[in-house]
Parts: sequence; C-alpha cells; structure tokens
Amino acid sequence: MKDFGKVLRRYVRPYRGYLGGSVALNILSAVFNIFSFSLLIPILRILFGIDTSSYSFIPWDSPAGFKEKALNNLYWYVTDAIGNWGSGRVLLALCLILCFFTLLKTACYFGSSAVMVPIRTGVVKDMRMELYNKILGLPIGYFSRERKGDILARMSGDVQEVETSITASLDMLVKNPILIVFYMGTLFFVSWQLTVFVLVFAPLTMWLMGVIGRKLRRQSSEAQALWSDTMSQVEETLGGLRVVKAFLAEKKMSRRFDAVTEEMKRKNARVAVRQALAHPVSEFLGTVMIAVVLWFGGTLILGARSSIDAPTFIFYMVILYSVIQPVKDFAKAAYGIPKGLASMDRIDAVLNAGNDIREAPDPKRLSDFSDCIEFKDVCFSYPDGREVLNGINIRIRKGTTLAIVGASGAGKSTLADLVPRFYDVTSGSITIDGIDVRDLSIRDLRSLMGIVNQEAILFNDTIFNNIAFGVKDASAEDVRSAARVANADEFINEKDGGYDAPAGDRGGLLSGGQRQRLSIARAVLKNPPILILDEATASLDSESERSVQEALDRLMSSRTTIAIAHRLSTVRGADEIIVLDAGRIVERGTHQELLAAGGYYKKLYDMQSL
Repeated sequence: MKDFGKVLRRYVRPYRGYLGGSVALNILSAVFNIFSFSLLIPILRILFGIDTSSYSFIPWDSPAGFKEKALNNLYWYVTDAIGNWGSGRVLLALCLILCFFTLLKTACYFGSSAVMVPIRTGVVKDMRMELYNKILGLPIGYFSRERKGDILARMSGDVQEVETSITASLDMLVKNPILIVFYMGTLFFVSWQLTVFVLVFAPLTMWLMGVIGRKLRRQSSEAQALWSDTMSQVEETLGGLRVVKAFLAEKKMSRRFDAVTEEMKRKNARVAVRQALAHPVSEFLGTVMIAVVLWFGGTLILGARSSIDAPTFIFYMVILYSVIQPVKDFAKAAYGIPKGLASMDRIDAVLNAGNDIREAPDPKRLSDFSDCIEFKDVCFSYPDGREVLNGINIRIRKGTTLAIVGASGAGKSTLADLVPRFYDVTSGSITIDGIDVRDLSIRDLRSLMGIVNQEAILFNDTIFNNIAFGVKDASAEDVRSAARVANADEFINEKDGGYDAPAGDRGGLLSGGQRQRLSIARAVLKNPPILILDEATASLDSESERSVQEALDRLMSSRTTIAIAHRLSTVRGADEIIVLDAGRIVERGTHQELLAAGGYYKKLYDMQSL
C-alpha cells in the first residue's frame, strides 16, 4: 500500500475537492443506512407483538448512558404513537420512513461514486500527458536503445491497466473505510461482545488477501512485459511488411507472434484465475463469519441473562451483512491494486529515465548567428563505450557550406546530430559564435537550425499543416511561398483539396520526392540561418533528386549549411568537404583539391562514377 499511496499523492492531489465531496456523501450514506435499518427493531416488535413493556421518556440531558437513552426513547416514541394512531398506521409510517431514508442513502451512494468520475478520468489523462511529455523530452539516444512497441505498450496497455485496477479501486478505498468505521461502530454500540467475537476472523481474511495479492503483482508485471513484446512485434511487422512479403516470411513471423501471444495467454490466465478467487474466497469467509455469529448470537439470546433480544439481533445481523460488502470490495482492491502497481512500475521506468541533454542552469541567450560554428577536439562515444567520433576539429564560417562524406558507419550523422544537441559530446566542445552549445538555451539553439533528413518525416495532417509545422501563425501566403521555393507548389495544387489535402500516415499518400520537398518547404518557412541536410536526396530516383536538389540549392544559397552527402556529385560546390573514416577526419578540402590528392575521397568518387 506504500506504493499505492505514492501514486495517489502524485496524481490525485489536484482533485482533492472531489475527494472531499465523496467522503462527505459516503458519511451521509452510512448514516442514512444505519438509521433506516434501525427502524427494523420497532417494526419487528410491532409485527410480532413481542414487546409488552411500558416506556417513559428519559430526558436527553439525564446522567443515564447514551445507548440506554437512545433505545428507551426510540421505543417510547413508537409505543406512544401506537397508542395514539394504532399499530397499523405506525407500521405503515415506519415502512415509509424506511423507504425515504433508503432513498437518501442510495442517492448519496450514487453521488459519492459520481463525484469520483472526474478523478478517475482526470488521473488517467494526467498520467498519459506526463508520459507523452516525458517521451517528447527524452533524448534521441533513449529511443535508439528502447523498442517503440514497448513504449507504445506502456502508453496504451499499462496506462489502461492503471485505470481499470487502481483508479477503479479508488472509489472503493474512499467509500469502504467510511462504511466499515460507521458500521463497526454501530455493531459495537449494539453488542460489543458479538463484535469482538467477529473481529477474531478479520486478520485471517486480510492475511489470505495479502498473500494472493503479492503473487498477483509479480505475475501481472510479467504479463505486461509480454504485452510489450507483442506490441513490438506488431510495430516491426507493420514497418517491415514489404520485406516480410518479399521474402515469403509470413509463416515465420506468424510463428514468432504465436509464441509470444501463447506465453502471454498463459500468464494472463494465471492472473485471471487469481483475480477470480477474490469474490468466492471473500464470499466463503463472509458466510463462515455469518454462520459463526448466528451461532454465538443465538446462544446469547437463548441465555438466561441475554444483553440482546431477537429484533435487535436481526438488526445486528443486517448491519453485519452490510459491512461484509465493503470488506469484499477491499478484497477485490487487494487483487486489482497490485496488478495496477505492476503497470505503474513499467510506466515509472519511462518517467524516471535519465536525460543526458540537460538545460544549463543559467543559459546564455543567442537570437541570431553571426560568425562561425567550431568543433574543438570533439569526441563522442555511446553509453556502452563504443567510440563513434575522435579528435574532430572543424570551423564553419557563416554563409559557407560544409559537406561531410564517408562510408556508412563513419559517424557522419552523429557528427551533425551533435550541433542541435540531439547528443552531447563526450569530450571537447562545439561553439556557435564562441558560445558552447551546452551553455545555450536548447530552444534558442534549435531555433537557429533547419533540418532536412534522408527520411522525410511528415505527420498525419494536411499538407498545409505539415509545412507550417513548428511555425506559429504562418499565413497561407507564407506557406505557398515556401512551397514554391521547394518546388512543391505545382504538385500540391494538382491534388484534390490542394494545401488542405491529407498527407497520410507518415506521408504515405505522397511519393518520396513529394515528401522530401514538403520537408524542405517546412525548413524554408522556418527560415533558419543554419541548415543541416542529412543525405536529403539519397533515397530518391534521378528525376525526383533533380527537383529536390534544385530546391535545396535555393534553400542553401543564403545559409550556413552542414550537408551529409551520400552522392558525391551533390557536394561539388561545397566550400569545404571533410572525409570521415572510422570516426576520424582523414581528408579535407574542396572537391577539386580532394580529387587531385588521389586519396580516399577520389576512391569513393570513382566507385560512384562506375
């Protein structure tokens, strides 16, 4: 319950007003319930004519005990009414009062549950937003290590499990303690001997629930991990469906999926069986307790000096049965909460993930780029110790173009990713206008840059909104102008709906060249002084490459550009070309200088010219 308390403090605090309303309504519900059932005593006495005593009113301020005064005066009111109106009318009045207070009780009961709905829905919404914002804030490197399917499973399945297991139990955990306290107080008031006898069995019930609940949490955690594996395989299959079909691997993928879903089925079956134990176990224990109390209470009534009569004992049994339902609900919560906490552990694994890209405590401001970007003895290694870059020294002056070439795995993309701080250098520094990028506000730093990747990232939105993405209050004319610079205006106008036409999931309704030109238009609209091109034409056919390259040339003409090049023909006009091999600069110079040197660059160029 300690972990459960932490969850409540984190997420329920903003809704404590609703929580207070629920507590108040539950108290009223318990009071009305006790009062309405207390009418059973005089009703039963009238029905069976078992009370022949005469009562006189005891003043409420007399020194007699409260219990004695309350019971005596209740009987006095009833016998006095019978004397005035007759037994039939009094019985009818008592039954109507019973119905009225039951109506009040059920109304309060419903209200107490209704005011919990904003808490349940709000907590889940807040949890999803916290998880989503954490995902947005995590560094790129985190997602290189984690599976997207696993993160999706935590966002969907685990949050849903928290909703159904923890927040659904919250209503019971607010309501049941109140009901139990009021009902147990009434039981002690009626007969403390019987109540003490009942409490002998309570520790046994709680112990059984605790043992099964701890096992349930462990198995729930394993089941949720298998759910993540399932989501990961689905995500991989959707992303690689062309490859699966091309290599006739449908059966292989099906066997993989069947294996993980079969294991998940077994785990979920065990969890479901243990959850199903909650009701029958609590039902059995409750019945045993009722039977024992009936036996013990019967012996008290049949005794010569009984402290309780038959109608009062029936009232006692009604209240005792009423307290059993809250105990049963606690049993359900004892099963449900551990299952939800297992999911909460998996959510916290994301929420508590470290972020190596930290904002400077007192960041320096930089609103424009005026001089140069400089790499000084830059080295970078991944957390596992694998070295990617070593001893990089580069100076990129404003308005110039630096091209980075080399074989796959040489460290080209990593080098470019260090500038906007998608990763941080392991040693050395990168400065912009003499200021270390780690000392700048991340927002200021990235606002200076436009990035066009090899894979054009588009969103399932309109073409207009994809171009205007990240630019506040962009006008229609601004978007059209950016599209014209990117050679995109013509094909956009040919589509049904024009700029309001959908791009599809990840731009799936557009060709590769069209997607890339929209990506360029997005960078044009942002109008950044620094441009990073990560093999922007590598995956295009010759015709699309020509259109995209024309758009890139216009985009690069007035900006400082870092261009990662796969096709060396696209970087002939660069002011400087650096050649990377195994994370080190092995050559540098212009296109003509590097060809004349006859080194690694010329070898790469000749291979592409064949």
